[in-house]
Amino acid sequence: MSSVAPPSHLGHEFARVQSHARPRPDAKDPDRVRRFTASQINRAIDLQTDRSITRYAALSEQLIVERIRGLDQEWDVERVLELQAGALGLMGLFLARQQDPKWLMLPGLVFLFLMQHATQGWCPPVPVLRRLGVRTRSEIDREKYSLLHLLETGVSGG
Repeated sequence: MSSVAPPSHLGHEFARVQSHARPRPDAKDPDRVRRFTASQINRAIDLQTDRSITRYAALSEQLIVERIRGLDQEWDVERVLELQAGALGLMGLFLARQQDPKWLMLPGLVFLFLMQHATQGWCPPVPVLRRLGVRTRSEIDREKYSLLHLLETGVSGG
């Protein structure tokens, strides 16, 4: 994948915002989901975020504000996991009631995964969600605050 260069009128300001905002995935990364995500997936998500920032930086302030509102509504990994866990837990309870009590193993497994995620920042669904491009709250916030910074400094292209 090729990198998207910032519009020429953004100059050094865009690079400064990017260098301060980008999460660094490594063993000391405080973002547990990023720490347990393959580096190539983190890079792909970061690249997509960089492209979005670059694209919106060249647009009007109104479009940037609309994007920020969209980012406030974007679901992060935690929220998607919570929804999946709730749905699978209810499904297991329903199937145990209607079919066979052995289905109670499903909510039990889901709860174990939730506990694993709470303590380690990883559970089996996380790699799948990350490959699908579901971002962490810090990744979403990096884009949001980079765009807010561009609005505050008047660097947007529109």
